[in-house]
Amino acid sequence: MPILLFLIDTSASMNQRTDLGTSYLDIAKGAVELFLKLRARDPASRGDRYMLVTYDEPPYCIKAGWKENHATFMSELKNLQASGLTTLGQALRSSFDLLNLNRLISGIDNYGQGRNPFFLEPSILITITDGNKLTSTAGVQEELHLPLNSPLPGSELTKEPFRWDQRLFALVLRLPGVASTEPEQLGSVPTDESAITQMCEVTGGRSYCVRTQRMLNQCLESLVQKVQSGVVINFEKTGPDPLPIGEDGLMDSSRPSNSFAAQPWHSCHKLIYVRPNSKTGVPVGHWPIPESFWPDQNLPSLPPRTSHPVVRFSCVDCEPMVIDKLPFDKYELEPSPLTQYILERKSPHTCWQVFVTSSGKYNELGYPFGYLKASTTLTCVNLFVMPYNYPVLLPLLDDLFKVHKLKPNLKWRQAFDSYLKTLPPYYLLPLKKALRMMGAPNLISDNLDCGLSYSVISYLKKLSQQTKLESERILASVGKKPPQEIGIKVKNHSGGGMSLTHNKNFRKLLKEITGETALRLTELNTKEFAGFQIGLLNKDLKPQTYRNAYDIPRRGLLDQLTRMRSNLLKTHKFIVGQDEDSLHSVPVAQMGNYQEYLKTLASPLREIDPDQPKRLHTFGNPFKQDKKGMMIDEADEFVAGPQNKVKRPGEPNSPMSSKRRRNATIIHDGHEEKMENGQITPDGFLSKSAPSELINMTGDLMPPNQVDSLSDDFTSLSKDGLIQKPGSNAFVGGAKNCSLSVDDQKDPVASTLGAMPNTLQITPAMAQGINADIKHQLMKEVRKFGRKYERIFILLEEVQGPLEMKKQFVEFTIKEAARFKRRVLIQYLEKRHYKVHLRLPPTSDICSCM
Repeated sequence: MPILLFLIDTSASMNQRTDLGTSYLDIAKGAVELFLKLRARDPASRGDRYMLVTYDEPPYCIKAGWKENHATFMSELKNLQASGLTTLGQALRSSFDLLNLNRLISGIDNYGQGRNPFFLEPSILITITDGNKLTSTAGVQEELHLPLNSPLPGSELTKEPFRWDQRLFALVLRLPGVASTEPEQLGSVPTDESAITQMCEVTGGRSYCVRTQRMLNQCLESLVQKVQSGVVINFEKTGPDPLPIGEDGLMDSSRPSNSFAAQPWHSCHKLIYVRPNSKTGVPVGHWPIPESFWPDQNLPSLPPRTSHPVVRFSCVDCEPMVIDKLPFDKYELEPSPLTQYILERKSPHTCWQVFVTSSGKYNELGYPFGYLKASTTLTCVNLFVMPYNYPVLLPLLDDLFKVHKLKPNLKWRQAFDSYLKTLPPYYLLPLKKALRMMGAPNLISDNLDCGLSYSVISYLKKLSQQTKLESERILASVGKKPPQEIGIKVKNHSGGGMSLTHNKNFRKLLKEITGETALRLTELNTKEFAGFQIGLLNKDLKPQTYRNAYDIPRRGLLDQLTRMRSNLLKTHKFIVGQDEDSLHSVPVAQMGNYQEYLKTLASPLREIDPDQPKRLHTFGNPFKQDKKGMMIDEADEFVAGPQNKVKRPGEPNSPMSSKRRRNATIIHDGHEEKMENGQITPDGFLSKSAPSELINMTGDLMPPNQVDSLSDDFTSLSKDGLIQKPGSNAFVGGAKNCSLSVDDQKDPVASTLGAMPNTLQITPAMAQGINADIKHQLMKEVRKFGRKYERIFILLEEVQGPLEMKKQFVEFTIKEAARFKRRVLIQYLEKRHYKVHLRLPPTSDICSCM
């Protein structure tokens, strides 16, 4: 699960404007949003965790940490403001401490027990800054310094503040304030010359000098590719250089090798990729990289380790060793001068052994724990991690299986015991597991010793408990605002001009504050202190300008408190200088927050008649109710209403709508429903809007003497007629038993169905309304969880129009299913789309598949 931490420069210098008129801070916010969009293209981004840190004082600099979700991250990002100093060093230290918060608790660093590359939390720290001088309360700093003291327990166990799976990348904004007339240079983005560049290179990252918007987009594309699972290692050469290789691929001893001149490939600081397991999604490994010291029971404490292990490689060509069933770990190296040099030698069948200095007990260089080898296709270089001192172990295990047939003799056991003495204690447990996997007998004692003293183990446990407490304290402060400065800043307005006491508005305001102008009771805010009675102002009270709270007499406390509250809360609307329009001004983001407004209202009185339904608020549209009797908003009405509505004669925009309307009842399948404006309403009432002469679907007039035949015509719809399905405002085919009863034959029936033949013709307008309703229903069905897709295919069967229209609906449903990642549904829809293309009859294979 990659961790992406964004460190945004919120110093005051980020308010500077570019030639486009946007500030640096706005560009930084847009860069973060664009990075998230680019990262979302990778399916592996589903497990990403995003954090946000600023230049504020710790711990208030953490805006989104371990517990905050993506919505909180985006909200905090949008609300960032630029003010303060450029405290880059402190911000970097806080960022690394946040990343390292749980490492000691989870034991991922495994202090004193070897470094496991497969125990990692790959983290990318991306800082966006303007590259200006570093400032602090002590002054301007020329160099970048990270504070040495950290509140995190156990930080003294590592020399650097970062770890080997954490890399720092910097986007240094150098966008000009005036548009440049020179043509933009294409190519790679150079590194910046600021102090943060060196810090980036130390962690295995780099900086980018961003001068244009195009370069910024190019950098973000590059950063997305840098999100890889791996750890950084220092590879350094030990011993002489290898002999040069001739054009025939053989060693050429006649060509001198410059062993003393420093070459770029002699020392490389690069990443090794730790690929996750394809089945579990978690990296799996067997062998650690040894520590740079020998664990001893007499050690009072653990020596601090470097963040990146120093792995030395010998350029002596060796034969790669491996035996059957013995597990080993294979890691690909990031492209570097070292990998380029090894690949140019074109020797895929030889390897160079790797060591860690002081890892052995009797050898300063230590014993080999693996080797570097080019792939057989010469496309990359891999690091093979084997058991410690594997050149001795592998022949012994080969003899155990092939010569001794898993029954070792005394000589073999003595040689194996001698090998175990050269093995660091933390290798015993993985070796024991490997021998069990190979099917070998139990050759190692069950009483394994980790090699650490009791005091060291107790100290590590104590650190873990302290880290838990510190972690809770830091996480509790995430999202909190820093305390405001104590005191009031007063601007000194010196110079001539009229005195403030002679100002008319000021004198009028002073009279209102001191009580000379009485306040009305209705203007007082009595909701703040419920249960307290506000004292009425005494009109005879003389104005008093108290400078000390103790000068107010006891009997005047309530009156004075009322004046102070009125002045503070601005409940007196006649105060000079207050805009009356501001009393009704609400931010756009809060206009729809009706629930918060309801909380401020008093509890409503109970209904006189308890049997009456509870009255609902009419926020949105006070005249429209949905089929369940609940209020709907105008936004919902806009989505559902115009799409489902079919224009019929007799509606308000028709010239025949002014004539008298009447009711009719439609009975189908034994259930009685009524129609209103040509649509069946849930409460059973039919519309009163109807023309004096019935109009059929084609617009032809029908004389009133044919009204009596409507019952027979509705009955004939059992085969091909139209009914209205529950929950829909459109007529669809398939009614089985439908009849019409007319209660008053003196007036014509309000219906747009007209004199219907045995088969009803659907006009293009009706088909468009039916299809719009079907599309709306399809969108709702695709969003639902589960694999019940019968409803979707029923809706697709009811699409009106030619074959091309049905194809379009199937393609629309496939796109909608892809948007919500409904893979199984897409397979069924593609099969359906294939049948529509071949004009095959619909089948029920979808039902049989679920």
